[in-house]
Amino acid sequence: MSLIAPPLALYVHMPWCVKKCPYCDFNSHGLRGEPPYAAYVDTLLADLDADRMDFGSALANRPIVSVFFGGGTPSLFAPDLIARFLDGARARIPFAEQCEVTLETNPGTVEHGRFDGYLAAGINRISFGIQSFDDDKLKRLGRIHSASEAEAAVKSAQDAGIGNINLDLMYALPEQSLDGALADVTRAVTLQPTHISHYQLTLEPNTVFAAHPPPLPDDDTAWAMQEACETRLSDAGYVQYEISAYAQPGRRCEHNLNYWQFGDYLGIGAGAHGKLTDASRGDVFRRWKTRHPNAYLEAAGGPGRIGGHAAVAHAELPFEYMLNALRLIGGVPADAFPARTGLPLQHINDRLAQGRQRGWLDTDPQRLTTTPLGQRFLNDVIASFLG
Repeated sequence: MSLIAPPLALYVHMPWCVKKCPYCDFNSHGLRGEPPYAAYVDTLLADLDADRMDFGSALANRPIVSVFFGGGTPSLFAPDLIARFLDGARARIPFAEQCEVTLETNPGTVEHGRFDGYLAAGINRISFGIQSFDDDKLKRLGRIHSASEAEAAVKSAQDAGIGNINLDLMYALPEQSLDGALADVTRAVTLQPTHISHYQLTLEPNTVFAAHPPPLPDDDTAWAMQEACETRLSDAGYVQYEISAYAQPGRRCEHNLNYWQFGDYLGIGAGAHGKLTDASRGDVFRRWKTRHPNAYLEAAGGPGRIGGHAAVAHAELPFEYMLNALRLIGGVPADAFPARTGLPLQHINDRLAQGRQRGWLDTDPQRLTTTPLGQRFLNDVIASFLG
């Protein structure tokens, strides 16, 4: 089977935050003095230049369909620096006409009028890390904003003319009740964002919470929260299209959809990961950048910026593909598997049959889709595709 190059996105990692949250396992670094924001933007562009040289023909005639500034806290960067990067990136790789450009934003780091600048810079989607509208829960999560500040920030972005807004919410928080989880969702939908990401707090290795676990709801209570909140979101007009993603009609996150459909993305910035299909060679590559901001800056676009680079082994491709695709509530077309992996569908026939027999996968041969039971035991479903 031959690989077909999928859509190409761009992920940009901004590594600094005001303060590291105790649950966070991302490559983020609390502020210690003033970071070299301008120098970092220049290094991002040098990184992009170097990736373009390295990947050569694999990037030819492939416009960027979405850009995502993640972190850390990208909203620590002033609008003029975001504009400098976007202008420079567009000069190097063409952007699709309807390119979605998302900026992750901490409600505690934005000032009045700043959203006008982000909009002028080319940002057309804002993703707010709200997590909760309960001030006590926000303090326990180590967040630097209050519930009222979160609401004010969302309204400020809307007033500036940014019409595509996501709110991140967590549930199963320390000592949270079912009513508390529902109250967060109710308060979120009152703000009328176009998209809500709703996911369970988990204890990740190498975090403060992992070393000193807070009292969390048990599994049955967490499941009850998920089901009740799903219903509340559905009643408010938000359609669930992925395990933790809900959107108003026509407002799904294009950048994340590209991930879940096993699309390609360049990853630039300290610790950023990327994936690229080289259809001419029949390979899928992953590349990641050196993690620490200082080392990344010192590399200045040179070889030292690369933390690792490897082709995905054919035996690992089914797991890599399903790890993403089966998160989608509607699944993916069955013929997308050979197009994105280069492997024939027959390669996974036995595992598909087992999943259908267990009631984990839908029986429609034209689609790869989890059943409601499969969604509940998604980790087991995905693990069944390990080589």
